[in-house]
Amino acid sequence: MNQRAVSTTLLIGLCLFAQSITPRAAIAVDEATRASLDRMVDDEVVAPGIKNPRVIASMRSTPRAEFTPPEQRKFAYYDMAVPLGHGQSVSPPFVVAYMTEQLDPQANERVLEIGTGSGYQAAVLSPLVKDVYTIEIKEPLGKQAAETLKRLGYKNVHTRIGDGYKGWPEAAPFDRIIVTCSPEKVPQALVDQLREGGRLIVPVGERFAQTLYQFDKVNGKLKAKPLEGTMFVPMTGQAERERKVLPDGAKPTLLGGDFEKLSPATGLPDGWYYLRHGKVVEDATAPSATHVITFDNDVPGRSARVLQAFAVDGRAVTQLDVTLKVRAKKVKPGADAEQIPRYVVCFFNDERAPIGEAAMGGWTGTFGWREQKGTIRVPPQARMAICWLGMLGATGEISYDDVSFKAVAVNPAALQPKQSAPQKR
Repeated sequence: MNQRAVSTTLLIGLCLFAQSITPRAAIAVDEATRASLDRMVDDEVVAPGIKNPRVIASMRSTPRAEFTPPEQRKFAYYDMAVPLGHGQSVSPPFVVAYMTEQLDPQANERVLEIGTGSGYQAAVLSPLVKDVYTIEIKEPLGKQAAETLKRLGYKNVHTRIGDGYKGWPEAAPFDRIIVTCSPEKVPQALVDQLREGGRLIVPVGERFAQTLYQFDKVNGKLKAKPLEGTMFVPMTGQAERERKVLPDGAKPTLLGGDFEKLSPATGLPDGWYYLRHGKVVEDATAPSATHVITFDNDVPGRSARVLQAFAVDGRAVTQLDVTLKVRAKKVKPGADAEQIPRYVVCFFNDERAPIGEAAMGGWTGTFGWREQKGTIRVPPQARMAICWLGMLGATGEISYDDVSFKAVAVNPAALQPKQSAPQKR
């Protein structure tokens, strides 16, 4: 991560907005933690585009390490999800800041959060609103979050263990609702508990292909505004029981690898998300049809990339045979020799804890379109994966097209369509 100075204008804005942030007991941090926290906010919140001074001030005053497990705290101040166990994770700082900014919480408002996790999102909301009501379905996580929030002095955060699908009816209506897990569709209870004129921020969609939406309640109905592609843990409980489209890890697939069919909402093909310092462009030399994805970076070490998650079951799949087209222009390693463009796949177990990664490539210099092939081994414990494309800290320009992989099965029959059992009448 690269340190950036916060502009004088931003500092003035933070001072002007300080009076609109609800007072809360200050959380003392040591000098090293303060430096890490400030660097995280400067690099991973302000630099990518968060502008709301109240949100930035709250992110800067909320020590993320306090909301991550002790063994994961070395990752607390990087823009990455941190596993909590029980299949849950702490969202990356930029995602927390972005969702909070889109929610646009006001000092006199009451907010409902679905998916407490470690309590980090609730802590960020706490100084921005009158009250936060937060629900966690996993009892151990809910209890730990309640203890952490109480220990750190977040007196206006009210916690509950239960199924967020049902909301918190006795505390309704809410001015704002934020959902940090993904249902296939918005639960009706949340629509009912949102006041007229209120706002709901929620990721909606399939397990590994979701869109973050802003919904405003107008005349009793939700008016939808798609924001960007994303990937959250699924909303469990009733929402999961009602899910109609389920992933199949025995048949992993990569979506939109030709970068042709773009979503009007995100500007990216379905499946891709968290684009940084890149764009899908028309290119007359494109190996496939007309579009490619291109990354341009002139700051060594800065993250320029795009991600996609997919289900992969290491009990059924032994490897992924990857093929892609790549073109480079004046590409040089970033802050160190490891920061070079590659195709990277990170694997996770059934608790969403990382269990290893593999990569192909390592492209530098200048060259025209070339086809690259490689094999990536799948750990037997793998249940999902996230692939990365981009500069990955390097400088210069690199383009990709025709990205795909073929799954190699432990038993070829594992990749064959399964016959559905006859329905009983």
